[in-house]
Amino acid sequence: MPMTTKRANEMKSPVVKRSIVIAGHKTSVSLEDAFWDALKEIALLRRTTLSDLVASIDGGRNHGNLSSAIRLFVLDHYRSRPR
Repeated sequence: MPMTTKRANEMKSPVVKRSIVIAGHKTSVSLEDAFWDALKEIALLRRTTLSDLVASIDGGRNHGNLSSAIRLFVLDHYRSRPR
């Protein structure tokens, strides 16, 4: 197997669609497992629920869909951490 194909297969993370209640209404969000795990970790660090964290992300987004807003939030969280 060529190296690029092997690497692509190793990096592939299936998108998982999950239901979550935010601001009193149920919605579904599709994210890769790595983003779900990171989002849960951030919620624990902030001592908040996953639903409340997603609600704050949802309330702060200017455009795009919620899944994209969550991915950008997680990326920003890890980029801004002290090294």
